[in-house]
Amino acid sequence: MKFDAIDLKILKILQDNARLSNQEIAELVNLSTSACHRRIKLLESSGVIEKYMAKLNYAKMGIHIEAIVEIKLAQLTEFDHKSFLSAIEKFEEVTKAYIITGESNYVLHVATKDLNAFSQFVIYKLNKVKGITNINSKIILEKVI
Repeated sequence: MKFDAIDLKILKILQDNARLSNQEIAELVNLSTSACHRRIKLLESSGVIEKYMAKLNYAKMGIHIEAIVEIKLAQLTEFDHKSFLSAIEKFEEVTKAYIITGESNYVLHVATKDLNAFSQFVIYKLNKVKGITNINSKIILEKVI
C-alpha cells in the first residue's frame, strides 16, 4: 500500500490520540469527514492500523520502575524459543518482548511497583527460566520521546 502525506498525517494523529473523532481528524488534515473516514477504514482494512490501544500512566497505577532487560539463551532451537516465550508470557511484569539481533536474543520491557519488586522479579522469576545464560537489566530513568 502506498501512503501519501495525508495518510501519514492521519497515522501520526491517531498515534498521538486515537480517541479523536473522525470530524476532528478530518479538520486537522483538511479533508471532508467522509473522505477522512474512507482513508481510515482503508488503513484499518489493509492492516496498517492493527488495533487501538490505551496508553497507561504507570506512575498513577503505582508502577514506578520500568526496565529494559536483555536476555541471552544458551541455545536457539525452536523448542528453546517456545519454552522461553511460554515462561515469560506468565510474568505480569513483562509488558513487551522482542527477538533482537546482537549479543542478546531477546529484549523485554518490564514494569514493577518499585526496585524491590523488580529485584524479586529478576531473582525469583526470571532467573528460574531454563536456558537463560545472561540477564542484563537497564532501569529507565526518564521517557524522553
